[in-house]
Amino acid sequence: MKKLVKVFPVFVIAIIIGITGCSSSSKSEDRAKMSMDNKTEMDSSQSGSGEQPALVATDNKAKANQSTSTVNLEVPNQMVIYQADLQLRVKKFEQTVRSLEEKAEKYGGYIAESNVSREGNEQVSGSLKIRIPQKYFQDFLHDAEGQAAEVLQRNITGQDVTEEYVDLESRLKSKRVVEERLLAFMKDAVKTEDLLKISTDLAAVQEEIEMIEGRMKFLENQTSLSTVTITLYENKVIIPNIDKDKLNTWEKTKQQFMKSTNLLLAGLSGLVVFIIGNIPVLAIFIIIGIFLFVFYKKRKNRNSQG
Repeated sequence: MKKLVKVFPVFVIAIIIGITGCSSSSKSEDRAKMSMDNKTEMDSSQSGSGEQPALVATDNKAKANQSTSTVNLEVPNQMVIYQADLQLRVKKFEQTVRSLEEKAEKYGGYIAESNVSREGNEQVSGSLKIRIPQKYFQDFLHDAEGQAAEVLQRNITGQDVTEEYVDLESRLKSKRVVEERLLAFMKDAVKTEDLLKISTDLAAVQEEIEMIEGRMKFLENQTSLSTVTITLYENKVIIPNIDKDKLNTWEKTKQQFMKSTNLLLAGLSGLVVFIIGNIPVLAIFIIIGIFLFVFYKKRKNRNSQG
């Protein structure tokens, strides 16, 4: 019993030491685990912080590319169709027309339409439709107005077609892509039905492309060359020239003598025609007159004898 009492404290101490050792080991493991977790979190945070700037940089780059593409779609210069309508009163119509033709040729333009009308001898008018490069539009208008004695009307209009042209460019690019795809499909197509359908779609797309290109060329022509319509008026009052011969007294006398002579000859000619033409009738009247004269004379002689 005494031995048991002596051994028991030693046994209890051993148990306590064992429990203490296990607790320390457990704490060490927990600390090690916590250290590993902290290290992992730090690595994650570092890697996350490294990825975030990369994502931000990528996003900024994408935005920059998007901004660049947007800028590329913009047209650097506006496309405006300029038209002018001038009505001018001029002193010399033909001279002004020739001068305007020379000015148009000087600026690299041309006469698109021309017409002239005359109302008797008092008024001459006409109109010219002239195409002038846009950069010389104002210069030509200034020169044209300088040819006039009076500017009756001046009207200038401008139509901005930039938006329409950009839209046509975008549509043309889209149609080109569709055309390329259809051509690729046509190469790979085997069935006749597929070929026919693709051919129909391709023809429709190509027709739309031609229409778009035609409209774009029209806008390019209208914006590169401005149209100037000029109406010219020349009021010209003609005073009849005085015939100097009519102011000559001798000539007037001769003319009057000839008129009188012609009138007399015409009268005599009429009388001759009347006599000769009426000889049968006149002969009857002459015979009757002679008979009456003889009868009257015999009767008078008888009365005088009795």
